[in-house]
Amino acid sequence: MRKKEKVYVFGHRNPDTDSVSAAISLAYLKNKQGINAIPAVLSSVNLETKYALDYFEEKEPIFLNDVKIKVKDLKYTKNYTIHEADSIYSSYYKMEKAGISKIPVVNKDKKMLGIVSMKDIAKEQFSCDYDRVDALYNNIINVIDGNSILKYDDVIQGNLIVAGFRSATFIEEVNLGSDNVLIVGDRHSIIEYAIESKVKLIVITGNHQIKNEHLKLARKNKVNIITTSLSTLQTSKIFNLCNCVKSIIRDNSVLCIDENEDLNEFIKIANKTRYSYYPVLGKNEQCLGILRFSDVGYGNKKNVILVDHNSYEQSAIGLEEANILEIIDHHNIGSIGTNMPIAFRNMPVGSTNTIIYMLYKEAGVTIPKHIAGLMLSGILSDTLILTSPTTTDIDIDVVKKLSKIAKVDYKKYGFDMIKAGTSLKGKTLEEILYTDFKTYTVDNKRIGLGQIMTTNIEEVEDRVDEYVSMLDKLCEENDYYFINLYVTDILKNGTYVLYSKNAQSILKSAFNIKDIHQLSYLDKIISRKKQILPAIMNEMQ
Repeated sequence: MRKKEKVYVFGHRNPDTDSVSAAISLAYLKNKQGINAIPAVLSSVNLETKYALDYFEEKEPIFLNDVKIKVKDLKYTKNYTIHEADSIYSSYYKMEKAGISKIPVVNKDKKMLGIVSMKDIAKEQFSCDYDRVDALYNNIINVIDGNSILKYDDVIQGNLIVAGFRSATFIEEVNLGSDNVLIVGDRHSIIEYAIESKVKLIVITGNHQIKNEHLKLARKNKVNIITTSLSTLQTSKIFNLCNCVKSIIRDNSVLCIDENEDLNEFIKIANKTRYSYYPVLGKNEQCLGILRFSDVGYGNKKNVILVDHNSYEQSAIGLEEANILEIIDHHNIGSIGTNMPIAFRNMPVGSTNTIIYMLYKEAGVTIPKHIAGLMLSGILSDTLILTSPTTTDIDIDVVKKLSKIAKVDYKKYGFDMIKAGTSLKGKTLEEILYTDFKTYTVDNKRIGLGQIMTTNIEEVEDRVDEYVSMLDKLCEENDYYFINLYVTDILKNGTYVLYSKNAQSILKSAFNIKDIHQLSYLDKIISRKKQILPAIMNEMQ
C-alpha cells in the first residue's frame, strides 16, 4: 500500500485499555513498515486508559465518529472557484480548462455567493447590453492584453462608448463625462476631447501612441488610460468579458453539499434534485470546489484495520462501506465478512497486545519504551494483572519481556492503573454501564453484558434499585432480551452481578446460584469472555 493512503486502526465502540493500546501499538508497527496508519478510537477513553496514556506520555488517538464514505473522500474538483471581482473571461477560462460548465463564485472569505455557468456567459454575450462596464482596471489589462499607461482607479464603472463616427461628428454629437469608458483608435482630437471631459477610462487600440500633451493633460485630470494591440472591433467585442463575474452571478437554484455529508445521503439528495454539479462546502461554509454527480462512485472507501473485535455490532458505524484490510483479535469469531481475503490473526490469548507483540517480533521491529508500556497496559488490563482465567503462558512471557522494556514493576503498575480506572465518582449510571459494554446475539436474542472493575463495592450497593431500573428501561427501549452489569472486585477476585428481569432464571442456572438476588456474588468469576459469556450461551442454547 502506498504511504500516502491513510489506514485507520481502531478497536471496539466502547474502548478499553487493550483496544486503545492495541490501536496505537499496531499503528506504530504499520508505520515502520511503510503504511500511513492512524490510531483512532470510536468513543472517549476511560480513566484506566487515560492513566496508561499519561504514564507513558502518549497522546490520545483521534476520534473517529464513523467510517462511512464522505463527500470529502470523493475525487471532486477541488480549489475550483472564482472570486466575485474576477473577470467574466477568467471564469470562462477556468471552466474551459477544467471541462466543467459551471463554477462557484465566492467572496474574499471564500463563502459561496452563487454560481456562474457557460450558459450565463453566452446569455451575457447575446444580451446586447454591451455598454455597461463594471470591471477592475487590472482585469481589463488581462482580458484585452493591454498596457497600463495611467492608472488612478482600481474599479472602472460606467457606460462604454466606441468612437465609430468621424471626429467632428463624434465631438459635436456625443456627450462625454466621468461615467464613460471610451474605446478609440488614433483619433487624437477625440482623445483630447475625452480627456478634457474627464472620462473614467480611455482604451487606445491598434497599439497607437498618445501624444505627450494629451498625456500631460490626462495626468492633470486623472484619466485612466490603457493601450492594446487589438483593433477597435476586437476590443469592443470582448470588452464586456472584462466585467466582474459578480455582475452575472446567479444565486438561485444552487444546492451546496457539506464535505462531511455521507455519500449515501448525498446520492439520495442528488436523485431528487437531479442537478449535474454541487458546490462542496467545508469549515465556516467556505467553498472547496465542485462535485460532478456523474463522477460519484464507491471507489474512495476508507481503509481500516480492526483490533480487539471482529463483529459489526461492536465496530464503527458504516463499517460495511469501508475496506477492511486486517483484523487482529483474541475473541470468538464474530459477524464480519469481507469480499476479499484479508490478514486475520486470531489467537486464544488474554490480550490483543500479546498478538501484536508477536507481530513485532516476526517483523523484526524494535519496540520502544512507550509502546512497550502501552502494550503491557493492555495485557495487564485484560488479564487483571495475569489473574484472569483467560491468561496464557504466552501472556505471562510477553508481560515479563515488555515490563523490562518499559522499565516498570508490572504488578505495582498494573494495580495502580486498574485502581485509577475503578472510581465511579461523577459518572452517570449509563456511563458506568457503557464503560465496557458488549452486545451479543444468542439464540436470536440480543443481550448486553457490561463489566466494570472496582475496589469499593459500596459505591454500587448504595444505588442497586437505580441500576436495576435503568437496566429494565434500556432493555425495553433498545430491544434487548436482557442486560447484565458485572461488577468485578479486583481485591476479592470475584464478581457481583446486576441484571434486568429476563436474566434472573438464566443467571441462576448458568452459575448455579441457589438464592439469586441483585448483586449476587460469583466467586472467582472475573472473565466475561471465558467464564461469563460461555456460561450464559450454554444456558440459552
